[in-house]
Formats: sequence, structure tokens, C-alpha cells
Amino acid sequence: MDSIVRSVRPSLPRFVGPVGSAGPVGSAGPIGSACRQAGFTLIELLVVVSVLALLVAVLLPSLSKAKRQAAAAVCGSNLKQVGTAFALYLNDHGDLYPAAEDPLSTSPFYWLWMGRGFRGYIGPYLVDDISAQNPSVLVCPDDRTEPDVFERTSYAYSMAFYHSPEQIDAMSSMADTYSNPQPPMPQSSARVRHPSAKIHCGEWASYHQRLPNDKGWWDMRGSRIFLFADGHVAKHAAGDIALANDGLPDPNLTVGGTRGFDVR
Repeated sequence: MDSIVRSVRPSLPRFVGPVGSAGPVGSAGPIGSACRQAGFTLIELLVVVSVLALLVAVLLPSLSKAKRQAAAAVCGSNLKQVGTAFALYLNDHGDLYPAAEDPLSTSPFYWLWMGRGFRGYIGPYLVDDISAQNPSVLVCPDDRTEPDVFERTSYAYSMAFYHSPEQIDAMSSMADTYSNPQPPMPQSSARVRHPSAKIHCGEWASYHQRLPNDKGWWDMRGSRIFLFADGHVAKHAAGDIALANDGLPDPNLTVGGTRGFDVR
């Protein structure tokens, strides 16, 4: 009988351990060994960190470039809307561009061609209450100028549109654009001889290609987005702009005024 019982009694399962040794269920075999070995070694972690750092170094410039391009697109759209506002102003004022005796204000000091100056003329065609607190489309998203400097205005309006060509040609220094003001003589759109080549308005500084000590339209460096008299918008390097009466790429003092051109 004992021999029969021994023949039918199930035997305990056995397996070979990690070095070939036999052991009962639950002993430290391959599964336990795999669990102990799960995770990264220090070398593997260093490799992962290095790969991530490399990816960041490769992607960050691309992301920054994409951000600048997006801001430039916003500026182009802003200037298109500024052009529409000027067109509406012309329609309401006998085809004459905004004109006023400079300076418009002495405290703070600004002239009509500056953003704070022409803002009041086209503002009603943009929003109900345009101001430093509500600049509408007059500020570039890449403009890092302190808000109290230009009251959140990023664009300038060529003074050639409110002075005669003879007045503009009589000015030979950038100082003539902010001192010794001349009587205003509003120009009409019909008198702009090269509307696709005469800058009407544009970014004052090189906002999308930042420069140390940026001098605005008096700087030979950088690039800016401009609105032309025919309504189109384009980006130009300072080197693309024809030298004005002050010897600078200055759309304020374009040779010939509204009869001249700023780009070929």
C-alpha cells in the first residue's frame, strides 16, 4: 500500500536557480534576481541626461527663432491695421495725411511722427480709447522698451508726410527731426510719387533682431518691418534703406520727401 501512495503523491515542483542549483518554489531564482536588477545604472542615467541636454541645445534656438517669426508676423498684421486706419483718416480729411505743429507735447516731449504723437490721429479708427494702458495694435510683442519711455508705442510715422519735399530736403541732420520744427504742410496720397517704395510708417527699433544701444531709424544696423504708402508691409535690413538727407537710413528725411523713395 505504501508503495502505491508514494506513486500517486504529486511531487513538489523544482527549478534550476541562477547558477544551476535546484530549489523549491519561492526560493531566490531568476525572477527574484530580475527584480533586484531592475532600474538604471549610474552610467545609463548619465547617458540619458546627456542626450536630453543635447536635445535641448538643438531645439532651443529653433524655438526662439519660431517665437521671433511669430512676433514679426504679429507686427506685420499690426502695421496692416495701422495702414487701414491711415486710409480711413485720409478718406475723412480730404486725402491729407495727419499734420500738426511740432512738438505736440513738451512734457513729456514728443513730435507728431513719434508713436505717442500720431496715436491720437488714427486711434479712433482702431479702438475707442487708445492710450498707454490700451495701446491696441501700436505695440510690437517683441518690444522690450520700458512702458513709460514711449508709452507702449513701437512704430513711427514718416514726417515726410506732413512736410513738403522742399522742407524735407532742407533738413540735413537727424537733430532736425526733434528740434527746430518747421511749419506743417500736410501731403496728399496723390502726391506720393513712388507709393510702393516710400516708407509711411514702421518699427522704430530692430525688435526682432535686438541690438545693443539701438538708435532706431538713425541706426545702420538691424532690420525693421515697414508699412509703405501703397499699403503693403515688408521687412528690410537697414542696409536696404536708401540714405536720407541726414546720411542715415531715415524714412523721416527721405531725399525728395514724398516724391522720393526709401527702397528700390
